[in-house]
Amino acid sequence: MKIHKAYLLSLLFVVFACTGDESRNNNPFLVDIAIQVDLNTNLPQFSNLNFDLNYVIVPNQGLRGFVVYRISSSQYVAYELSDPNHSPNDCSQMTISGIEASCPCPDDLNKYNVITGQPIEGNGLYGLKAYRAIRNGAVVRVTN
Repeated sequence: MKIHKAYLLSLLFVVFACTGDESRNNNPFLVDIAIQVDLNTNLPQFSNLNFDLNYVIVPNQGLRGFVVYRISSSQYVAYELSDPNHSPNDCSQMTISGIEASCPCPDDLNKYNVITGQPIEGNGLYGLKAYRAIRNGAVVRVTN
């Protein structure tokens, strides 16, 4: 009987502990839009991604465009440029300065760290919406 209880308890733990990627970021403000963009770093508009601690903004992709930041030759991050803490509107497209993304909306003044995606100022509950960024040769592929 003890074996059955231990087995049942283990099974319940596994069922309730496992969640998919989609449940980690249940942001009610930003919808998921499928993207797959290849950025050829041999082209002048993406050549900043050949150097550590540089970034490139890619407009007209995702909701309000996205930013790709090169941390090192093997580590890239990419984030949506729509402020994750309110619905997309006329002022929700963030601007980048160094490693900070700032929302220009006058009522929230949200700021985020572009390397970690975490809020650093304002009243936001959600961090930046992350995309996958992987380098293969001269191409950085950004997907979700």
